[in-house]
Amino acid sequence: MWWMMNENGGHYCSKKTDDDICASVCGGQDSTRMSRIRCILRGLDLKVLIMILVLVPTCVYVAYAHGQKITYFLRPIWEKPPKLFHEIPHYYHDNVSMKNLCKLHGWGIREYPRRVYDAVLFSNELDMLTIRWMELYPYITQFVILESNSTFTGLPKPLVFANNRDQFKFVEPRLTYGSIGGKFKRGDNPFFEEAHQRLALDQLIQLAGITDDDLLIMSDVDEIPSRHTMNLLRWCDDIPKILHLRLKNYLYSFEFLVDNNSWRASVHRYESGVTRYAHYRQSDDVLADAGWHCSFCFRAINDFIFKMKAYSHFDRVRFRYFLNPKRVQKVICKGSDLFDMLPEEYTFKEIIGKMGPIPHSYSAVHLPSYLLENADKYKYLLPDSLSGKLAVYLNRLLKSAYLLNAALTITIHPFQVPVISSSRGEFWLRTEYSSIQVHFRVSTTGCLVIAYRLFELQSKKKFARKMFIFLSGKKNAYSLTNHLE
Repeated sequence: MWWMMNENGGHYCSKKTDDDICASVCGGQDSTRMSRIRCILRGLDLKVLIMILVLVPTCVYVAYAHGQKITYFLRPIWEKPPKLFHEIPHYYHDNVSMKNLCKLHGWGIREYPRRVYDAVLFSNELDMLTIRWMELYPYITQFVILESNSTFTGLPKPLVFANNRDQFKFVEPRLTYGSIGGKFKRGDNPFFEEAHQRLALDQLIQLAGITDDDLLIMSDVDEIPSRHTMNLLRWCDDIPKILHLRLKNYLYSFEFLVDNNSWRASVHRYESGVTRYAHYRQSDDVLADAGWHCSFCFRAINDFIFKMKAYSHFDRVRFRYFLNPKRVQKVICKGSDLFDMLPEEYTFKEIIGKMGPIPHSYSAVHLPSYLLENADKYKYLLPDSLSGKLAVYLNRLLKSAYLLNAALTITIHPFQVPVISSSRGEFWLRTEYSSIQVHFRVSTTGCLVIAYRLFELQSKKKFARKMFIFLSGKKNAYSLTNHLE
């Protein structure tokens, strides 16, 4: 029997000193390294090899392309949620006296209001800064602003505020402005540069004349406390020394309401030698419904791309195509995430609930008053609440026209003449600016794209008189103003 064979009687060897099975089977100690590898592979099944060749590259690609999503989705397993805030209910109505409002919050009323200082680091958010300062203007003692000629990521940038200072003459008597040179060290941790600038802002605040028990607002430009919130805090006594503000969290415009959980903005009762400007959690107290946070709320696509490259979380730009203007435009109009990330939440329920594009909001109630008073100028920030009659009319008109299997795309951008391009030529629609404003649905960044695949209609005679637009390959113009319902 084979188990009774001696050492020389067969291929099987039971000697404990001979552990090289492949050497025994495939040629002994003289086998080359390649022959050993072939020997090992000879023992593997072909299906297993194919599976390995397919599975390994696939796993590598998935980890490379979607590793961040995987880690974010599994976040509830490896990271516990932070300590809950102590939520302070927020009471307000125009017809309620300040004394009663303070009483409702459990605070007393002061004989005179505190002074309020608003301090921000500025990059390039001119529109948001205007809306912020106009909202807070009645109650701010001094506006403090610091900008750098470098981004947090070390990119050079112009002094945008200094170059546009004439737009802010309304705050000039109460303005303390400073600029700081950047380090221009690409590859350094951007949070170091951010901390460096916040330290410089501390010094600028002191130069502005702040004293003990004055209120200091610490927040980014796009984190805007509401006017009545600041009036409440400056009149009420015994408010917390450090109070975070719970803000409604918007993305791209006030059309996309993410949640009500923005909390990094804070108000401090200033203490010399103690208070330091920071943008992280510094207290357990948070005041509910205290304003708005409109993140990545820009007018132009270039501004979106600039911020993606400039702010502290540049590492989220994992691929170069993330910065492609067409992709950025498409993502914004859908309300999706610019960085293709999952929500930063701590429970599977919240992560799954927030996955996908942000639902559109059609409410413009309780937004900053200056924004609504100047809706024509800032319509790209407002919800898509216009009537859409022009879009409906174009849809009906084009579908009723006699067009032969032509693929068209209608694209309308704000402040531009609408252009229609087709596979058979290009022509223009001439419309009045007021008509676009009143009758056209303008989405978040002012983009509305309607794609049509039009085929020959059967009822030619019925719509012959409505043939206002021709695909002749030439530029034609027709005013739709008189045809709007």
